[in-house]
Amino acid sequence: MSEFDQSENQQKFDRIIMGYCLDMAQQALGKTAPNPMVGCVIAQNSQIVGKGFHPGAGHPHAEVLALKEAGEKAKGATVYVSLEPCNHYGRTPPCTEALIAAGVAKVVVGMIDPNPLVAGSGIAKLREAGIQVVVGVLEAECRQLNEAFIHRILHQKPFGILKYAMTLDGKIATTTGHSAWVTSPAARSEVHKLRVACDAVIIGGNTVRRDNPLLTSRSSKVDNPLRVVMSRSLDLPTEANLWNVDEANTLVFTEVESNREFQQYLRQKGVEVVEVSSLTPAKVMANLYDRGFLSVLWECGGTLAARAIADGAVQKICAFIAPKIIGGQIAPSPVGDLGLIKMTEAVELENVSICAVGCDYLLTGYIIFD
Repeated sequence: MSEFDQSENQQKFDRIIMGYCLDMAQQALGKTAPNPMVGCVIAQNSQIVGKGFHPGAGHPHAEVLALKEAGEKAKGATVYVSLEPCNHYGRTPPCTEALIAAGVAKVVVGMIDPNPLVAGSGIAKLREAGIQVVVGVLEAECRQLNEAFIHRILHQKPFGILKYAMTLDGKIATTTGHSAWVTSPAARSEVHKLRVACDAVIIGGNTVRRDNPLLTSRSSKVDNPLRVVMSRSLDLPTEANLWNVDEANTLVFTEVESNREFQQYLRQKGVEVVEVSSLTPAKVMANLYDRGFLSVLWECGGTLAARAIADGAVQKICAFIAPKIIGGQIAPSPVGDLGLIKMTEAVELENVSICAVGCDYLLTGYIIFD
């Protein structure tokens, strides 16, 4: 076999194992905030001898768990990890020190950690110790996996996802407000999965009054995001699924001194209430950032969706499109008035993809910010 063939086979093997790292990392989907999802595999003579993934903040990192499983077989082995090993003391010791102490020969890294506390220093530390380091294997896939973590680190706010379901003519309900159901059970199942991946899901008061949603993953309590309601006036029903916190926690944002009696009622039900001056999506996202959140799902109506977009609280759009036509000039649309008067001012998306979900379609894209 020629040197070129050997190199090509090695690169193919590296991609396969890094793909396995990504699959493992996703086992902690929605559970790692504010940390990233990371998977690690240790191979000796092309045989896997250790593996692990980071289960959440405060728990051992993926590399440590993989090294523990590999034991003595880690010496002289190749370590595959989807994110650059840390080189600083946080809740856990640096992973670089553990890798060096184990005597590994090579480390294959999916992507450099954007965290300024790491940002290439982990790779430099390994190389200083004489360990061969390869960077950028399945980098695009690794960045996709941790897009929320990257956004949080670079912009100091959670990653916002606006999800909505609409008909082919762009309506989210009929002229009477009836909206159950726009899309198929298959599409709704995808929404439940999306909630599992997020730390919070946000709606406005109108959605509480109109739909009385559960906003759960329909799975287990540990898979449910924090349910967040934004309401300036707190003109909300006393009986609502969101006030039952046995299945999932609920947080209500309102303005200072708003409806004190109802605030007390909510607190007695176990609902957290936070008062802010001049309630805006940006202030809510700042609060959720302070709580260590990574991903926030906006499932609100058109009015609040427009405010969230205008406030820079939304980075990604997930639009479920049903092959139905409702019609009606006053039937509500997924995004309200953005104050735009020319088509050249339209909010544009990039990296757009579309796929079939049952009889519906899911279009995903990222907002282009100037």
